[in-house]
Amino acid sequence: MAASAEQGTTPVEPPATRRLEEEGEIAADYLEELLDIADLDGDIDIDIEHGRAAVAVVADGGSERALRRLAGKDGEVLDALQELTRLAVQAKTGERSRLMLDVAGYRAGRRVELVKVAEAAIAQVRETGASVALEPMNPFERKVVHDAVADAGLVSDSDGVEPMRHVVVRPA
Repeated sequence: MAASAEQGTTPVEPPATRRLEEEGEIAADYLEELLDIADLDGDIDIDIEHGRAAVAVVADGGSERALRRLAGKDGEVLDALQELTRLAVQAKTGERSRLMLDVAGYRAGRRVELVKVAEAAIAQVRETGASVALEPMNPFERKVVHDAVADAGLVSDSDGVEPMRHVVVRPA
């Protein structure tokens, strides 16, 4: 007699969650190899945030200063490292990855700064009723601002062409 399908079942993760966890694991393996080659110490945290794999290289003891070099000036090295990590994931999975990478808290700190910039623009738009154009930003930075603007109930668009692409905050 066959057993009921309900006996002994355990919750099954949705395929999307499993795929994102796999992306995070592949990215972590890639980054661990890179850290070994560069002779840098760091721990790797994997999470899922906003429908994306989120991988962070965090300081291990006194290694924060050395890890900050992986962020580079204005996050340029971090952006490049993120693209390389996405390519490594794509090479293993055959699918494009949208994972987000942070090193030594650079993006986390930048997110706090960008939310303040967005809040100032939101206040100005509410006060004047006129649109506000912000300084050029990379895609990560624009996404943070767009999210903050949407949460405030206003509208934002990205205008311009890289590297001068910027966010414009508009009344709703």
